[in-house]
Amino acid sequence: MSTDITATLAELEQAAGRPERFSRVFLEVLPVTGASVSTIGDVLGSETISATDDLAGRLDELQFDLTEGPCWDAIRTDSVISEPDFTGKGAQRWPTFGRAVPSGEVASMFAFPLSVGELRFGAVDLYCRSTTTLDRRQSALATAMTEVIGRHVLREALGPADGGAAASKYSRRIVHQATGIVLAQLDLPPNDALLVIQARAFSTGQSMMDVAQQIVDGGLRFDRAGDGEATS
Repeated sequence: MSTDITATLAELEQAAGRPERFSRVFLEVLPVTGASVSTIGDVLGSETISATDDLAGRLDELQFDLTEGPCWDAIRTDSVISEPDFTGKGAQRWPTFGRAVPSGEVASMFAFPLSVGELRFGAVDLYCRSTTTLDRRQSALATAMTEVIGRHVLREALGPADGGAAASKYSRRIVHQATGIVLAQLDLPPNDALLVIQARAFSTGQSMMDVAQQIVDGGLRFDRAGDGEATS
């Protein structure tokens, strides 16, 4: 491993408490346009921890909402997901996600699973606006960086909560709050309450966070109709 790579990993080891570095460092050493780091699934919930730009954050949000895309494949298979031809093969691989991505914005995507031991809890997503491939050395470097970031993310999640810490601009906390409101309104388990929010977002062409904000603000509520269906 070269001195530059060693220095990059050493610097990343010292990045605890600076989540902006978790994504930014990938742009400094790899030929990619944007990067994001997110937790996914039941272990830590689905939320973007760090993103280099709004499109990187939006790509995470779409994958969370649609439960489809490279980050989900990375965590399910615990392997690197590489799709240099996102608009072609990627659109066949992830048809719903592919249709939702803004046209012409993404040409290639890559995802690296966040895990510690047997515990899988997130992914690093990389996107490129022009068709790009990562060679073996670049993929190995990204994997090594992801391993360091995974330890940081897990330590922070398991550490004492800091009541004064500001939420990330990409935080999905509002979705969790809205889920609690919906489960109380409809007397549903949490997973079903989340599905109600997801269905509303899908049917209205909004993001889940937009719908969640309406629920928390009180502008949207759900009631059980006589036939047992949820209405708003």
